Amino acid sequence: MRHPRDGRRRVAVGSVAPQVDDGRFPVKRTVGDLVVVEADVFADGHDEIAAALRYRHEADPDWRETPMRALGNDRWSGTFAVPDIGTYRYSVVGWIDRFASWHGAFAKKLEAGQDVRMELKVGARLVARSARRADRDATRLGSFANRMRGRRLDDAIAAAMDPDLSPLMAENAERSNATELPWPLAVVVERERARSGAWYELFPRSTATEPGRHGTLNDVIARLPDVAALGFDVLYLPPIHPIGRINRKGRNNGQVAAPDDVGSPWAIGAEEGGHTSVHPELGTLRDVERLIAAAKEKGLEIALDLAFQCAPDHPWVREHPEWFYRLPDGSIRFAENPPKRYEDIYPLQFDTPAWRALWDALLEVVTFWIDRGVRIFRVDNPHTKPFAFWEWLIAEVHREHPDVVFLAEAFTRPKVMNRLAKLGFTQSYTYFTWRRTKAELVDYFTELTTPPTIDFFRANAWPNTPDILPDQLQTGDPRVFAIRLVLASTLAANYGIYGPAFELCEHVPILAGAEEYRDSEKYEIRRWDLAEAGPLRDLIAIVNRIRHEHRALQRDDTLTFHAVDNPELLAYSKRSADGSDVVLVVVNLDARWKQSGWISLDLAAMGLDEAATFTVRDLLADRKYDWQGGSQFVELRPDRGPAHLFSVEGPWREARP
Repeated sequence: MRHPRDGRRRVAVGSVAPQVDDGRFPVKRTVGDLVVVEADVFADGHDEIAAALRYRHEADPDWRETPMRALGNDRWSGTFAVPDIGTYRYSVVGWIDRFASWHGAFAKKLEAGQDVRMELKVGARLVARSARRADRDATRLGSFANRMRGRRLDDAIAAAMDPDLSPLMAENAERSNATELPWPLAVVVERERARSGAWYELFPRSTATEPGRHGTLNDVIARLPDVAALGFDVLYLPPIHPIGRINRKGRNNGQVAAPDDVGSPWAIGAEEGGHTSVHPELGTLRDVERLIAAAKEKGLEIALDLAFQCAPDHPWVREHPEWFYRLPDGSIRFAENPPKRYEDIYPLQFDTPAWRALWDALLEVVTFWIDRGVRIFRVDNPHTKPFAFWEWLIAEVHREHPDVVFLAEAFTRPKVMNRLAKLGFTQSYTYFTWRRTKAELVDYFTELTTPPTIDFFRANAWPNTPDILPDQLQTGDPRVFAIRLVLASTLAANYGIYGPAFELCEHVPILAGAEEYRDSEKYEIRRWDLAEAGPLRDLIAIVNRIRHEHRALQRDDTLTFHAVDNPELLAYSKRSADGSDVVLVVVNLDARWKQSGWISLDLAAMGLDEAATFTVRDLLADRKYDWQGGSQFVELRPDRGPAHLFSVEGPWREARP
């Protein structure tokens, strides 16, 4: 006959939130967050239950603990702060609170006028046991036990009902038959840049001020004041490595390159070197370090591209032929995404028998650039490499450098995108590029900003990229660009633009119906006259300044959509973690016509009383209005701007920290 290990454990603990895939993957948070944990904790019968939330940082050998409070229906909640980068572990423990159970029954008998002398002895025994277990509270608990055993009934009852006794007993509860989760859950805590940031992408070779000259990293340094003035946080550079000459692509992805064609930066590697080398016309490793230092002085970080693929003349092709796919005729397979062909790129063979050496080499590429000061990587096509590889590589990097940020450029199936995020990618590109109607935006961003997705997936919204010119931007209408800018920068705490092309409303596709740029900068040097960007540049700078000034826009977990009786008007708000900053955004999705309507505000989500009078200040138009109640009329005209960005000023429904 088999018995359970300990059949006296009567408490059930389960349905813990947050957790990702039953604890297989960690939850994500950033420094300074509060982790709110809920769990079902209950037992048979009518005994009182107590529960506690246990947690510790991975570097701390000792567990900390905080009581959980009952929410009703056997649901409990507890909170702990995560002030440091790294991994925290947390668990939930529940037990029968024998003293609380006794105390509740004792109080009822006392109120009913029943004889409680025997019950006092039972309670005194519970208190005495706690006194023997206690350390600093032993004397006080012993005193209570003695009084409860005393001859004077009134004094014994007074001791049992003393309001100081229950907290002491809770602090020194008997937990010999407590139930805890079978294993602790994990939360990975990353720096603030993981939660919020504005990205600007440019091609260094297109930054020269003189026509016809190849740009350099020094030219990029000269551009830093402008990028900083626009309010961006991250300057992202496509690959800066030597570009292959074999099968080099010509302009507009032409199959044959002219002698002066510069090729695609993603065709990495030539006789000058591979993934740890700098294109000689861009500069040197020392120039990279100078760029990183100069960017830091301007409040910017440099993000480099990680594209794990090789040009046919990459040194690895000669030195490690076993890392590439061989066709029956002995040639190496080039990259394809039928019908697209990339003859200038060889994909790596991750199922090679030499996979360990390949993984190690790719990790060395990442650590090489980390050693030179890079802390942000945009990863090209991670969905075409094994999941196990990314889980291993990111964990290895974070073991020594937990501040490194990885952005997954994976426009692929939702489950694949989600899996990459769970494996450790800090941020992920999104389908925002193709979401344009009110219903699409509400549905998609509700998914992104609520559990379970928000616990593992950090959205980074881009209205355009060098690879993607969405059809709504192909009108070239600056008002459409303005709408997409406001949506990306306020719906998502992380957003980015392919800068020069967006600022200048670049809009001509290579072919009708295609989503690729004509005269794409991926295959040629472009010279951009940003002075022509005018009002759109001003709007970019204003929106980024508002993002910096308002903490509400620096997070995604408080996004709330508000009903509007016009399908062309989208209204939503965000609130800072402490509730002290609230921003309400109303966007006109119609770039051609004036739109108006009535908003039904969810005032409780904004921290306002239903009947309160409050002030909203339009941060784009510098106007303020006094509103009362949740029903408000708004009107937006495209010639006056795409949106209202309202800062909401109380009085607040709840006290501020």
